[in-house]
Amino acid sequence: MKINSKNLAAIDVGTNSFHLIVVQINEDGNFEIIDREKEVIRLSEGSTGDIKYIKPEAINRAIGCLKRFKVIADSHNALLRAVATSAVRESHNKNEFIERVIKETGIEIEVISGYEEARLIYLGILKAVPIYNKKALVFDIGGGSTEFVVGSKGKMLQTVSLKIGAVRLAQKFFPDYEITSKGIKDCRKWVEGEIFHAAELMKREGFSICAGSSGTIMAAGFMIQAMRNSNYSSQTILNNFEFTKNELKSIEKEILSKKTIEKRKKIPGLDEKRADIIPAGIIILSTIFDLFELEKMTISGYALREGIIIDTLQKEHLNESTKPNLIDIRKESIKHLSESCDYDRDHCKYITKFALKIFDDLKELHQLEDDCKEYLEAASVLHDIGYHIAHTNHHHHSYYIIRNSELLGFNENEISI
Repeated sequence: MKINSKNLAAIDVGTNSFHLIVVQINEDGNFEIIDREKEVIRLSEGSTGDIKYIKPEAINRAIGCLKRFKVIADSHNALLRAVATSAVRESHNKNEFIERVIKETGIEIEVISGYEEARLIYLGILKAVPIYNKKALVFDIGGGSTEFVVGSKGKMLQTVSLKIGAVRLAQKFFPDYEITSKGIKDCRKWVEGEIFHAAELMKREGFSICAGSSGTIMAAGFMIQAMRNSNYSSQTILNNFEFTKNELKSIEKEILSKKTIEKRKKIPGLDEKRADIIPAGIIILSTIFDLFELEKMTISGYALREGIIIDTLQKEHLNESTKPNLIDIRKESIKHLSESCDYDRDHCKYITKFALKIFDDLKELHQLEDDCKEYLEAASVLHDIGYHIAHTNHHHHSYYIIRNSELLGFNENEISI
């Protein structure tokens, strides 16, 4: 496809839910999300583990959702790309599904392999978490499959896609979504068997950091955030949110102690729509921590759908200078925000140079880490962007803009600093 529009839209046709993002392409080839939607569809509803057939009811739900998504994309005059993952690629009636979607919505769906899904997820995560120059393990627990990548500097060194997902295993081991001791034991044993060889392969390759994306991992993050702080808000950005193995084991224990959906709906931080499949999802995540010997991980706010956008831009932009920058996403985020607020470039350049010189000259006294120098540099560039709103109390306006902007590569605490 040739990009003639300033806006792009991507649809992730997943096993559990469908996601839409609409982005505005900047002159430098990077992008800003201007709209997003999500609907729980459950394409595999009625299956008992293997996704062999998409039922007519699920197809109807999917088409209704895709029609709504297309209206949104069209309202932004966005070029649309839709990608389908495990539920569609495994189903025997996928051709019927694809043909009905084209006929009734005009959307052409690309059915991608597990390997391609992993590649796009890796692209998305690289745009949100500063791991480009590190040897990183990234993984995504979906409704029907889980993808693992060990990569460095944008190159995938090891890739595995497994047929384990939160919806698939919930249907296989927890009939009517009620938890039993046998269901927990059987599910955990099955997941261990499926993941073992992938874990050994990835550990032999080696990695220094871990990041993950999508529903189960994001749900775990929200529950851990609620556990840490009773005043948490579900609107809080979880990109670059880090949690530990001990925190994960605590919420796993709480989830698996709640035998029914209604009891799980009351767990602080858990989206009620995920209460049915979260036991299977949390067992998958916990087992990954055990077999991969992880002590902590970082959540990526970007995943497959953002990877679709990046992949499209990389393929279609005519020169290297306008390809999305995945190497230094923190500096790219700061640059984009400052320029969007019409900042005084010369003044900020002077302040930044002066602040960093003071930092370096006094390093023996303050003994701060290099991360602190990076925060100081970002603050120096952004300190006056509040003038974009008003001169009076511009420092308060600067804080408000920074606090409520999507600064990729920074976690919530770093943005507050």
